Amino acid sequence: MWFNQNDKNSDKRTDKRIKGDNKERFAEDYLLAKGWQLIERNFNCKAGEIDLIMKDDDYLVFVEVRYRETNEFGGALASITPSKQRKLHRTAEFYLLKHFHNSPPPCRIDAVGIEGDNRIEWVKNAF
Repeated sequence: MWFNQNDKNSDKRTDKRIKGDNKERFAEDYLLAKGWQLIERNFNCKAGEIDLIMKDDDYLVFVEVRYRETNEFGGALASITPSKQRKLHRTAEFYLLKHFHNSPPPCRIDAVGIEGDNRIEWVKNAF
């Protein structure tokens, strides 16, 4: 075979991505239950990625979803570093320029942290 079946790193990445996708859907379902509308999942550009773009009443909301099995190192929300925050701002700005040339709607960036037992912590206008 052309690949090593014992390469556990590739399996972990795949499992991690699957788990991450599942947690993003869990957060999406949570926000949809609050009456939000999904606009886009996993928006990517050179600046970075935004997990969810949703509509909350008149607001366009960029949502960062983080999952941690434990809060041993500060938990899910603590994992959103200043560097990641800057990437989110740049990516959101790019999205607005691409889709709303002249008059962007009011918008904000929210964060949804999910801990191991699926406990959700939602921070509106996180940064």
